[in-house]
Amino acid sequence: MSLRARPAIPLPVPVPLPLRIPPLILAGAAACGALAFASLTAHGQPLIAALEARTAQAAAAAGGAGVAAQFRTANGWLTRHPVLTGGRTLAPTQRSRVAAAVAAVPGVGGVQWAPDPARRQDSAAPSGGAMHCQRDVDGILKTRTIRFAEASAALDPVSEGLLDEVAAALRPCAGSIIAITGHTDAQGLEDANVALSLDRARTVREALVRRGIARSDLRARGLGSATPVDGLEADDPANRRIEFSVVSPVSLRPTLIDTPGAG
Repeated sequence: MSLRARPAIPLPVPVPLPLRIPPLILAGAAACGALAFASLTAHGQPLIAALEARTAQAAAAAGGAGVAAQFRTANGWLTRHPVLTGGRTLAPTQRSRVAAAVAAVPGVGGVQWAPDPARRQDSAAPSGGAMHCQRDVDGILKTRTIRFAEASAALDPVSEGLLDEVAAALRPCAGSIIAITGHTDAQGLEDANVALSLDRARTVREALVRRGIARSDLRARGLGSATPVDGLEADDPANRRIEFSVVSPVSLRPTLIDTPGAG
């Protein structure tokens, strides 16, 4: 007697139902958001008060008595990127020192002076602003190169004086974003080249910080051999270089308070 297999009975396929969020859950989410905002305000206000006190002391110590740091945007949001006011009578070099001192206070992001109509003409002149810093640094590095030990991120001592000049050229642009980009030639493995170029850019960044440039203004990156000098072969040793770009003033878009130590 032979047994015949019974045909399989197909199981019903479940049809997904439209997702419906109960009103109670929605209300809970709204309440959580309100609590988060309240917590932000409660913790942000004391933090801002502390930053205002510390930055006022730092500004006064740098020769900027009466300079105040505003840690609120135009629409009232708390921010760690303050606008400085009260320095109209200060000389440009003194304003730079005051801005650098404020930017060095722990918890402070980038710093920018409030627009001053009396200084608009001066700021548009070739002797001031980010374009002036960019031109000065390019001129310094036009015939000289920041040097490192072979296949290392250790700075060659002969370049210390060159970095003194670079720092002096960048100092008037405190509050701008300064990109430090490391490059290598195409010899060796590209992963190693990228890592080495980044390490060298970071070495230069730390050297500038020691020379008074605010760490919050500096950005280090390494591109390896991806962008050789125009007219050079990718494996030409002359591609080993450090470049600087004075990008722009720090944005004043609303920035919520997060942690005092955030960069």
